[in-house]
Amino acid sequence: MSGHDHHDHHHHDHDNHFTPIEARVKALESLMVEKGYVDPAALDAIIETYETKVGPRNGARVVAKAWTDPAYAERLKADGTAAVAELSYGGRGGEHIVAVFNTCEEHNLIVCTLCSCYPWPVLGLPPVWYKSPPYRSKAVIDPRGVLADFGVTLPEGQRIRVWDSTAETRFLVIPLRPAGTEGWSEEQLAAIVTRDSMIGTGLPQLDAAS
Repeated sequence: MSGHDHHDHHHHDHDNHFTPIEARVKALESLMVEKGYVDPAALDAIIETYETKVGPRNGARVVAKAWTDPAYAERLKADGTAAVAELSYGGRGGEHIVAVFNTCEEHNLIVCTLCSCYPWPVLGLPPVWYKSPPYRSKAVIDPRGVLADFGVTLPEGQRIRVWDSTAETRFLVIPLRPAGTEGWSEEQLAAIVTRDSMIGTGLPQLDAAS
């Protein structure tokens, strides 16, 4: 069973509509590669870093603080944007962040059905699959099947709630804190929080702890 929150006014930064600045960056990037000033592989490595490492580490710190500081968790529930800003994360893509907390009864999954609205300051660049039509449609129709595609099997009794992100409301999933992490520091906890667990397509990875 899944609940799908749909907003009638779904305004987006569409994938194929760049702002003037973004268009200039794209053009400059193409020129740099064409002239041989930039190695495409190096460029890919930089993008991969921001997609999977730098950005999601911000979100992981938010999650770890929510796990260890009940007062912060309450502030995060009440006003996600303000609570995230407490950790100096914000800016474009960080407006109107809503934190949704997983429980034993409910697992949250984020999708943007019409484009790729995404909380960049806490999750970095959206992964390629997040923008894909198959993910956008299947997440709404068959969320349990999507999780299976990502190798995630939830208990039968845990329902899945699907949240439709928009430019006005961008969601951050606060995953359940894994058992066996009592007494861990925020730094240790942040290390097990994956990007996918903050989208809802994954779970924290205990084997990621150093």
